[in-house]
Amino acid sequence: MKALTALLLSATVFTAAPAFAADETAGWQDNKPQSLESLKAPVRVVNLWATWCGPCRKEMPAMSAWYKAQKKGSVDMVGIALDTTDNIGKFLKQTPVSYPIWRYTGANSRNFMKAHGNNVGVLPFTVVEAPKCGYKQTITGEVNEKSLTAAVNLAKTKCK
Repeated sequence: MKALTALLLSATVFTAAPAFAADETAGWQDNKPQSLESLKAPVRVVNLWATWCGPCRKEMPAMSAWYKAQKKGSVDMVGIALDTTDNIGKFLKQTPVSYPIWRYTGANSRNFMKAHGNNVGVLPFTVVEAPKCGYKQTITGEVNEKSLTAAVNLAKTKCK
């Protein structure tokens, strides 16, 4: 009976709803709801950032150049800003990027970050994942072209 109870409890944990709602991300300009499930490439890169984060601002030109150099359809990349629309707009006017920028619109950014594997709550924070095979790698801190290439190549080799 104890084993059955433990099994039922663990099943409940694994089938629980995610820690954030799907409608907690939106296009930063149009406020149109966005979802990671809409990204169809075999590997996706999700970068959590904010305009007040120095390392976030520093890494974005390198991430943009890296993304531009990728074969179309091989990698999807999105930056999710934990910031206001006004701040995002001002920043992107000075530092345009080649990948889509979404904005976190929910009320609990800590839970949102945890749902993506960021238990520390630090920015920048990047997730490289291959959803079809369940591979996921998290990177805390600033990334560059070399670290992104290595992470994406590792995801591709893990999912062959």
